[in-house]
Amino acid sequence: MHVPDHFLDDPTSATTAVVSLAAVGYAAYRAREDLTPRRVALTAATTGFVFAVQMLNYPVASGTSGHLMGGALAAALVGPWLGVLSVTLVLLVQALVFADGGLTALGTNVLLMAVVGTLVGWTATRGVLRLTRGRGAAGAAGVGALVSVPASAAVFAGLFAVGGTVPVPVGELVGQMLSVHVLVGLGEALITAGVVGLVLAVAPGVAAIEGPARSAANGALVPDAVTSPGAAVSPGATSLAAAPVGAVRRAVLALGSGALLAAVVVSSFAAATPDGLEATAESVGFADAARDHAFAGMPLADYGEAGGIFVGVAGLVGVALVVALTAGLLTAGLRATARRRTATAPAA
Repeated sequence: MHVPDHFLDDPTSATTAVVSLAAVGYAAYRAREDLTPRRVALTAATTGFVFAVQMLNYPVASGTSGHLMGGALAAALVGPWLGVLSVTLVLLVQALVFADGGLTALGTNVLLMAVVGTLVGWTATRGVLRLTRGRGAAGAAGVGALVSVPASAAVFAGLFAVGGTVPVPVGELVGQMLSVHVLVGLGEALITAGVVGLVLAVAPGVAAIEGPARSAANGALVPDAVTSPGAAVSPGATSLAAAPVGAVRRAVLALGSGALLAAVVVSSFAAATPDGLEATAESVGFADAARDHAFAGMPLADYGEAGGIFVGVAGLVGVALVVALTAGLLTAGLRATARRRTATAPAA
């Protein structure tokens, strides 16, 4: 669901950029107190995995494909606020290096996939855990993923109804976006449930979803920063701190291995048909509104196609970039938080 330039008019694009900047800034503010070296490593691995699997378009209907958005998955693994940051960094690298998603539409894409996708997915996941009293955490994450995709599609339809550059029948737009993205959401749900289930199996105590799952099993969900903004600790922070070092390493290894396999090998077999947004644009009649990406001629544009680079090599570069960027920024945040705590600590 990468929105290109000029699907939305300038005022709408600017508004989504401001909203996204505020949301990402708040996510960074909420996440800073939970940062530890373990959480940095897990978030970097999660970001690399989301980038890699977003390259894998899968067929959802005749002539239409979809791909992972990753917000619900990232939230289940590292919590909602680090999840927002993780998906945001994926989208940033995709737009600037691979010409995937418009530059003026970057704020829109962050809003749809990093903010709405992650927070709606996390909220739905917690709702399912309430109903199941903490049982079936992987399935709950899958339901959160399923809900997050059409929710993001609905937000795009609303934005286009307000600020689309081409007049279209709003009812048809909403119907097409929701119908195709429910199918995309089924794939998102399967991937999310499978990955979360794997991490829970090989690295118990690591995934953020285990915190609310345990509290739901005890009869109540511990407040978190989404449902209760005053909560001091993000979900999963305590469980990860108590997890054995070996478990964290296994989770990072599993996610890293999966990212490399997806980016280097499986990406060559991804579906080449239009994704849900592209198919809707063609069907409803606004596909021609898109403008060429400013970086369309760069060697890595379209994941290497523009420069004749093997897609697996482009994928490997992308995974390395997002992992390094995530680790670097979060490590800087970790050090800044440590300095602030030292400066404000009372003298002995």
